[in-house]
Amino acid sequence: VLLVRNRKEFSALGSKCPHYGAPLSKGVLRGERLRCPWHGACFNIRTGDIEEYPALDCISCFKVTVEDGKVFITAKKKVLTLPAVTEHRQHLGLRRCLLNKNTVLLLGGGVAALVCAETLRQEGFTGRIIMATNEKHVPYDKSKLSKEMNLKPEEMYLRKPEFLKALDIEFWTEKEAVSVDFQKQRVRFMDGSSQKYQQLLIATGSHSSFLKVPGADLQNICTLQTPEESSKILKLATGKNVVIVGASFIGTRLEWVLPASARDTNGTSLQPRAAAELPAWVLAGPFQMLQNKGVKFHMKTELCELKGKDGKVTEAVLANGENLPADVVVVGIGSIPNSGFLKGTSIARDDKGAILVNLRMQTNIPNVFAAGDVVTFPVALLDGDRSSIYHQQVAEAHGHCAALNMLQRGKELHTVPYFWTTMLGKSIRYAGCGKGYTDTVVKGSLEQQKFLIFYIRDGHVTAAASLNCDPMVSLIAEVLYLGKQISKEEAE
Repeated sequence: VLLVRNRKEFSALGSKCPHYGAPLSKGVLRGERLRCPWHGACFNIRTGDIEEYPALDCISCFKVTVEDGKVFITAKKKVLTLPAVTEHRQHLGLRRCLLNKNTVLLLGGGVAALVCAETLRQEGFTGRIIMATNEKHVPYDKSKLSKEMNLKPEEMYLRKPEFLKALDIEFWTEKEAVSVDFQKQRVRFMDGSSQKYQQLLIATGSHSSFLKVPGADLQNICTLQTPEESSKILKLATGKNVVIVGASFIGTRLEWVLPASARDTNGTSLQPRAAAELPAWVLAGPFQMLQNKGVKFHMKTELCELKGKDGKVTEAVLANGENLPADVVVVGIGSIPNSGFLKGTSIARDDKGAILVNLRMQTNIPNVFAAGDVVTFPVALLDGDRSSIYHQQVAEAHGHCAALNMLQRGKELHTVPYFWTTMLGKSIRYAGCGKGYTDTVVKGSLEQQKFLIFYIRDGHVTAAASLNCDPMVSLIAEVLYLGKQISKEEAE
């Protein structure tokens, strides 16, 4: 049990974050909000309810009494032995929904659609909820596709099929939407079927950018989108030469996993940007760690051709004339919104295909909402400028906000983006929005690979990144969430 004192009031809570089991005693407490030190999930200390994702479950609360200067906690032993609360609080005592005879159709099987569906049920909606996805699985933890590639798909599931069934959420797999008639409020699917809706959420996510070079149609060229692809990459890479196109965090996470799983792997990454354009902390931190493990980075160049034999890739040809042996090529060069099926409709999209939404996750079409990787939305930390942010925590916040506005609650999105990953046993955290930053403040040591970096725009901190300084990033995320400004002088 975690005992918390806020001024003169005590609260007793479950001691571990239900997301990944982080010790909440090392978290950040501000008023009635307790934020996880690892991944930024936040809970209300009075109720245990979620106030910021990525946790999907709330935490337990226990009775507290104070007598003669002593604090007494009363709890059932059975509750204390549970790892986390697995049943959401049902707010059925709230005002009844006006939409209980309606059908809510959620396109997408990721966390945005999942949180939307669960929030609708928690808030008392008893109408029909359908989740339709072109995937084969119920929602799963996509971060494990690159971090734990040896897992079976069911070991990645965020919710089991029985959980969704218990909430009366219909889950349709391998059901790809091909068109939407917004006037008739009907979605058509690849298999020829269609479904009418009263409220629609488009949360179809994104897909990997296509590799446009000669030879891109050869076998053993992979992306990292599904559990099946993750397992395929791991199998193909064992003892082989691996070329990773792109040096994003997805790529660098792979470069950590593959050499560990396939000891003889020759990991190679193509990074088209010049080294001077990369932030100093990336060069001194992640890149240096990977180079120390034998991963080779090819800077100031790009892939121009893939060659093969018997239909399988054997060689990657670089623009600088180098030829790299390649048994497997993994492509991580960015993502494109899955919105092609909306082409020709009246829904507003930007030039990249991302759906435009407001702070209530509403599109320009009544009763149509969108969330997750497929949208571009106003970001408070960017003074309301639009951006697309591809990460689990943001998608969950979108889904929650969309559900509340389907129920006409007038809820505006309020969240601080929080990114996490690990590399060679070291944690990397990023909170906020550093887009357009003009200055940085570095605390700690780049050489010792333990540091905190503030991103400054217009004289104030808009984001922070760290290597092995997790709780500090959670603290900064909480300060930014509460709307408080951190000046450059304060950062220093």
